[in-house]
Amino acid sequence: MPPLDTPHSHDHTHGHDHEHGHHHHGESNDHGCGSGGACCGAAHTSQAPLAPVAASQTVADGQLVQTPIRILQMDCPTEEALLQKKLGGMAGVTQLDFNLMQRVLTVTHAPTAIEPILDAVRSLGFTPELASSATAHEEPAPEPSKPWWPLALGGLAALGSEALHWAGAPAWLVATLALVAVLASGLTTYKKGWIAVRNGNLNINALMSIAVTGALLIGQWPEAAMVMVLFTVAELIEAKSLDRARNAIRGLMQLTPERATVLQADGTWLEVEAKSVPVGAQVRIKPGEHIALDGRILSGRSSIDQAPITGESLPVDKTVGDEVFAGTLNTSGSFDYSVTAAANDSTLARIIHAVEAAQGARAPTQRFVDQFARIYTPVVFALALLVAVLPPLLTGADWLDWVYKALVLLVIACPCALVISTPVTIVSGLAAAARKGILVKGGVYLEQGRKLRWLALDKTGTLTHGKPIQTDFVVLNGYDETHVRSLAASLAQRSDHPVSRALLEAAQRDGVALREVSHFEALPGRGTQGVINGKLYHLGNHRLIHEQGRCSDALEAQLSVLEEQGKTVILLTDEQQVHGLFAVADSLKDSSREAIAELHALGIQTLMLTGDNAHTARAIAVQAGITEARGDLLPEDKRQAIEQLIGQGGLVGMVGDGINDAPALARADIGFAMGSAGTGTAIETADVALMDDDLRKLPRFVRLSRDTHSLLVQNIVLALGIKLVFLVLTLSGNGSMWMAVFADVGASLLVVGNGLRLLRK
Repeated sequence: MPPLDTPHSHDHTHGHDHEHGHHHHGESNDHGCGSGGACCGAAHTSQAPLAPVAASQTVADGQLVQTPIRILQMDCPTEEALLQKKLGGMAGVTQLDFNLMQRVLTVTHAPTAIEPILDAVRSLGFTPELASSATAHEEPAPEPSKPWWPLALGGLAALGSEALHWAGAPAWLVATLALVAVLASGLTTYKKGWIAVRNGNLNINALMSIAVTGALLIGQWPEAAMVMVLFTVAELIEAKSLDRARNAIRGLMQLTPERATVLQADGTWLEVEAKSVPVGAQVRIKPGEHIALDGRILSGRSSIDQAPITGESLPVDKTVGDEVFAGTLNTSGSFDYSVTAAANDSTLARIIHAVEAAQGARAPTQRFVDQFARIYTPVVFALALLVAVLPPLLTGADWLDWVYKALVLLVIACPCALVISTPVTIVSGLAAAARKGILVKGGVYLEQGRKLRWLALDKTGTLTHGKPIQTDFVVLNGYDETHVRSLAASLAQRSDHPVSRALLEAAQRDGVALREVSHFEALPGRGTQGVINGKLYHLGNHRLIHEQGRCSDALEAQLSVLEEQGKTVILLTDEQQVHGLFAVADSLKDSSREAIAELHALGIQTLMLTGDNAHTARAIAVQAGITEARGDLLPEDKRQAIEQLIGQGGLVGMVGDGINDAPALARADIGFAMGSAGTGTAIETADVALMDDDLRKLPRFVRLSRDTHSLLVQNIVLALGIKLVFLVLTLSGNGSMWMAVFADVGASLLVVGNGLRLLRK
């Protein structure tokens, strides 16, 4: 399986903004949720490094050190903003990388700066632990659960205060119960709020602390108590909802068993911890067991359910030499296999790391919402001040009445529901895609997918099975048949191109002898050449013999007949003339026709780009139902074709599986790599990796992108609409503080629940 761990290794040169969420020294990183949001966007990650970083690993000439620090309290941009502000300006700190999924902050710093960094983290009320290389990318141990009784006591006291107030009890009794409620349920909020204010940050805790204190000062005792209790309950519910989003991908990791049965040096089989099994060890699997580690089958055969990796529901038959993946289920037979990757480097682990890193590349809507929230909170805060001061000064209105309205506005000033809505929706979309075997390298591509207008597809291995077989062989100019096949197969043996393999397989099946080849050279987009018995031979396509000037009218007629049948023709030539021609044919995958029909139904036009000749390209395009086909293309020509489409307007996607598709994949707005057949280069260059070779995942991706976008829009409208209603109610004198808190909590839960719907689709 090619490596999947590069979150985004290519640089689009066509003016697209690929923000990786890298926060460099001195950058402002107040995500709006920094100015509000109990735990807004817990599922957001900022450029999670995928390779585990050793504790204090030296980088760049030994001058700087990279230290991963686990901070259990850091699980949303509220804390990230505080840390960024505190550490960003410190001497010796050059870079901060936040991984909120795993609650790890990786600091790049001068070797002597680690103690001041840890002290600065502690000053914010956080508990830093130095994460070792072994634990930096493991699921963190859960934060110790807080005792439930203070919140229960606070709730009862708040209800008592409210009841006594209605019953007309003495004010001191109402006030006492209200103070008990605020102190029992709100001390943590006050502590966090004070730290935020001290660091010049108006986050949710600061706003709530100011609003509740103000309510106490103007004698709104029961209301202050209810607001604090409701807010604390809201934080708990929200944290639980966000954990669902955070764990959507992590659930896949639980598919991997912790132990594996490994062959020992003395020939016995012993069950050991999977993470201690080295590469090369031999593991035995029984029917019904989950596979613990990636490997290659040594003996036995079975049927394996690969749904966690490829999203494919039907089990796949596997035998000696086939790859197996950690987390997949062995359904029937028993087999032994050799481990090819350590537990933390398995395909499944890489998928999980890649999706976690993808959450760091902020989607356009997320960036817009973050910027909006950054402006929204100070504006509403300023409005609250004006509401408190202007009416009493200008019209002599009652001070307490207008101060109360201002405090309600402060609660409305928390953009929590708004800021939380986008990351939860994006993370749910990324997780839903991963479960379907579609690895999306960032929220930006998940959002862009709905705008695709053109989709260009490679032919071999993408639309077709990529396993052509030799169908025709013709000897020319009176040469000996066995001699010609021997020369061609000898050159084909040195190439890994599917057409060369078809020639070689046919020759080996018929017992044709192979010869020694020297000075072998691949001719990209044309074929190969090499010296056999002191003589230079070429094995190449139609383009090559044209360039050599060896194509006659009679030969052209022969080639046309074969090419119009959808066959690819290659020819063996020496320095003077053509010795023979071979035709191979590749069959179309059944899923390709369905996928193309679905794409057209979604309004996306299709184009085939192939290095194969134009006749073959047209024949396959007609079979698949593709709009347009272009043949005889070199890798550079494919890239230029993509550029032409981009010039016509609308987003352009490219689907490929080979190294020769890499330039086109990199140039397209969204590059799709065909997974299991794909080369490492194609997968690393692509923005979206399809984990198996089923093209029907493309329309699935587009539909998921459209669903994600509509949920994002719904969430933004919900969050802002509810705020607007309460803004109007408050200014018209009909809003109250606890109603505003209910609205904030309700909106947050609505948008989180709405975003999580993607996981159920």
